[in-house]
Amino acid sequence: MKPAPFRYLAPRTPLEACAALAAGEGNAKLLAGGQSLVPMLNFRLLEPAVLVDINRLPGLDTIEATADAIHIGALVRHRDVETSPLIAERLPVVAEALRHVAHFGVRNRGTIAGSLAHADPAAEWPMLARLLDATLTVQSTRGTRAVSAHDLCVAPLSTSLASDDLILRVTLPCPPAGTGWSFEEVSRRPGDFAMCAVAILIEREGPRCRSVRIALAGVGGTPVRARKAESTLADRTFDDAAAADAARATLDDCTPQTDLHGSAEYRMHLIEHLVRRGLAAAWQRAR
Repeated sequence: MKPAPFRYLAPRTPLEACAALAAGEGNAKLLAGGQSLVPMLNFRLLEPAVLVDINRLPGLDTIEATADAIHIGALVRHRDVETSPLIAERLPVVAEALRHVAHFGVRNRGTIAGSLAHADPAAEWPMLARLLDATLTVQSTRGTRAVSAHDLCVAPLSTSLASDDLILRVTLPCPPAGTGWSFEEVSRRPGDFAMCAVAILIEREGPRCRSVRIALAGVGGTPVRARKAESTLADRTFDDAAAADAARATLDDCTPQTDLHGSAEYRMHLIEHLVRRGLAAAWQRAR
């Protein structure tokens, strides 16, 4: 199929892009990588009156570091993050997760900001943003503001962003040096969306787990931080029993659905297994 007719705009500044979105009155869409948008246009799942191409906007295609964070521009592609030495050094859990994002061609074109705005609950980027307590810098016709990743996803494929909002960059705070990490995912085929995925960060102090973060994808309508599991393991001696308790506690934050790929019960089994395996791997990497 082909898209329904639309008006094409290519603004030169972020403010022009926001103005074009506002003029669309909720019937305009942003085009960056287009890896989610274009298929939806072709199947006419979306029929916007206006398409606003932001690929010409300057200064949104950089990865920059400060003392405690990495700042990723809205037009940075998945592949740029996957292969960045800076990301590999400062955020290895992100570099590992990016290997699981779709296929090589999609990673070459798709953008981080686009994935976050699309808000698929089985996608890697919304989960990573929750894991790292990311902040999005967002511009609209009303000015610029910060949006927490914890407030971004509100339902499947739905966010708290307004119709004239443009993500300028994503800020990922860097964990302390020595933080252990792991990423685990199960999908039907390489490149498919995750049936479930787990990302973990652990700070270790001798035999004790000083703190832990556990984020999940594919377990409900939005990405999840497993807060009960985190509190179960925090400030506790790490061993098999502690990991098992945390994995069971993770299930309290999960509401997976049955679909043609697997039952809710099967997904719950996968989640518990992946959390236990991920905790062991993160613990081994912590120092």
